[in-house]
Amino acid sequence: MEKITSKNNTIIKDTKKLFTSSKARAEEKRFVLEGARLCFDVLNSVYEPENVFYTENIIKKYPSETNALITRCGGSYMITEEIAEKLSDTKSPQGIFLTVKMKNGENKIKNKAIALDNVQDPSNVGAIIRSAEALGIDSVIVYSGCDVYNPKAIRASMGSVLRMNTIKTDNLTQLIKELSSDGFATYATVPDSRATKITDIDFSGKTLCVIGNEANGVEDGIKAVCDSLITIPMLGRAESLNASVAASITMWEMLR
Repeated sequence: MEKITSKNNTIIKDTKKLFTSSKARAEEKRFVLEGARLCFDVLNSVYEPENVFYTENIIKKYPSETNALITRCGGSYMITEEIAEKLSDTKSPQGIFLTVKMKNGENKIKNKAIALDNVQDPSNVGAIIRSAEALGIDSVIVYSGCDVYNPKAIRASMGSVLRMNTIKTDNLTQLIKELSSDGFATYATVPDSRATKITDIDFSGKTLCVIGNEANGVEDGIKAVCDSLITIPMLGRAESLNASVAASITMWEMLR
């Protein structure tokens, strides 16, 4: 265990970058967790913790869990409350942070999957992953848009990011073609009453549904390679649904 008392410490600066920069996360293949629940969740996940930063108060409050992380991590650092405030991405830091090595998804989509086409809002991305885990979707495919390791996305997922099979792709069109060849039915969700109602679709087989960007929807090229366009019937005056709400309804229909 090493004590860090300076906010200008190089390790602290580098860790802060993992909070604020998706580029830094991608280059270093690491991300950072904050708070007792998320940090301790790693103990029961497939992720490999790297460095833990903790205050004197947090180890007094959660001695067994904090010591378990200290044992698992390559580096452990006791920090001051001032440094915790510098590191924190929240208004009221609990005083524990964890850097974690990224891992690749299984890349094996077994039965039901949801794909995110350039979904930008980290709260939407996190909420979708949380709903996917709760409903029993086996994979979440992420194409462009928000990084799933964005701290806000991780918090919105309530830790589901640590447990779900998330697959990043740079070519969703090609992946859809491959899944179609593997027997998947593929659908793009659209806010268009002319599309097939989602309630009329038979989701009993292997299925992939695509959720589009908050402002522009699913890209035309991606819609073109899907088997069908589907829509959620709406009786009110709103023209569309929030991306995470649309995804949750879609996943419910896929699995009911």
